[in-house]
Amino acid sequence: MWEKIIACDRKYDGLFYTAVKTTKIYCRPSCRSRKPKKTNVSFYLDINEVEQAGFRACKRCQPEVEHSPHIGLVRKTITFLVNHYKQQLVLQDIADHVGVSPYYLERLFKQETAETPRTYLEKIRVDKAAYLLISTDQTNLEICYEVGFQSPSNFYRVFRRLKSCSPSEYRDLDR
Repeated sequence: MWEKIIACDRKYDGLFYTAVKTTKIYCRPSCRSRKPKKTNVSFYLDINEVEQAGFRACKRCQPEVEHSPHIGLVRKTITFLVNHYKQQLVLQDIADHVGVSPYYLERLFKQETAETPRTYLEKIRVDKAAYLLISTDQTNLEICYEVGFQSPSNFYRVFRRLKSCSPSEYRDLDR
């Protein structure tokens, strides 16, 4: 268990808790706070057990909350992307909207979703394009610009990567 808290391994969150005797605080195994001395640490398998022992939850990793403490920021980012996918967006625009630095946003977003805000935005755009390909008679070029891509070559490349076929092939699959 000690090795897992030193590595800040997120896979063990919820399986056990680390309690520090000197501060009377308990954390998730993935907490990024400064690591205590090994002699001051106790391990608990149940959150109720650690709280009954008199420890309070860490304010940084929030072990008493079921989900990650950063889920609100990620949801706010996703909402912004869904509502503004047609616009030309750069990471700085998204970071400004959610109120954090671009580096911090990208790192947290990737940590929580396993992808960057840019790849998430590309998925939204490709999904909207796929819907338009099937439901409208617009040309591929019109759809490309409609969903927010700035160049047809990028649209075709991203579409092929995510859907394993070209936009024209995708349109033909539905017929």
